[in-house]
Amino acid sequence: MSGGAGRTSAVEWLVSAAPDPVGCRWEWERNPFGIALLPAGRLWDVLIFPGGLGRPTADVLAERAGRPGPVLADERVGRIGFLVPPGTAARWLATGVRGAGPGTWIVVPHPVRNASLVRWLVPPDGSGVLTDPVVLELSLHEAAARLARG
Repeated sequence: MSGGAGRTSAVEWLVSAAPDPVGCRWEWERNPFGIALLPAGRLWDVLIFPGGLGRPTADVLAERAGRPGPVLADERVGRIGFLVPPGTAARWLATGVRGAGPGTWIVVPHPVRNASLVRWLVPPDGSGVLTDPVVLELSLHEAAARLARG
């Protein structure tokens, strides 16, 4: 989405995952790094790929899906996080891929102010659209095959 309405709805959607959305928004807007801790497992799970596989997977996913669900990049540790439907992390089996579901918290940057080393590769648009796990898995296989071919 473009314009102020899209930004507002993305913020609304993200803070709705917090136990205290008003407090989360207050902290987020005042945090100089523009980050918040949000619980996984309620509105989304996160599948966390190592960057060497995550970035190629994100590229293939963009080719396959056009605009996938939100995708995070943590530049400090070289990881890519794909927001997927709740329950996906518990069912996902892939070597080197970590799942964040119920009981875990993730660092989430503001959807507009990417001021930290954690940033959005694909920011949320507020619609609640998440990455389809089947399409993500197919993209992972294609990215691994491309990497193997060199």
